[in-house]
Amino acid sequence: MTCYITDSAVFIMGNCNLDTSLMITVPSVADELKSRDALLRFDLAKEGGLRVEWPEPEMVKEVRKMAEYTRDSEELSKTDLEVLAKALEHRDTSILLTDDYAVQNVAVQLGIQVKPIAQKKIRDIIIWQKQCTGCRKTFDKGDVCPICGSALKKKRKKSRKEKSNP
Repeated sequence: MTCYITDSAVFIMGNCNLDTSLMITVPSVADELKSRDALLRFDLAKEGGLRVEWPEPEMVKEVRKMAEYTRDSEELSKTDLEVLAKALEHRDTSILLTDDYAVQNVAVQLGIQVKPIAQKKIRDIIIWQKQCTGCRKTFDKGDVCPICGSALKKKRKKSRKEKSNP
């Protein structure tokens, strides 16, 4: 049976009409919920069977490694990493519900099925790099060019089309 790994967007947007007993999330998702409505939806989902579980530490390490490879690590919060790790634990039987493009990019690279809540799903799988706005040299990370001191800007290094799920 398919389960749904949920990030905070599910509770913030509130337009996810799925059986809450099939949902799993991580404890830190609750920390991202600021509105009373989102907190109410989260509490109602828990009463309806939402499972709130900690991710396996090994899965978090694997997600962090992939996020560094894609260069999405600067965009991902602790909660994002934990949600991805939980989805990785259940990769063969779950769908990750998220609108976050960086989360989707890493998830697809890890072989995790993704379904957006309110946004469109990513079309391209992207590996990022940094390019100097001054001398145009490229780097894997950083905010300031070590050569000329200008700001570094995020830029696509590689990209390929995401395969459609059947």
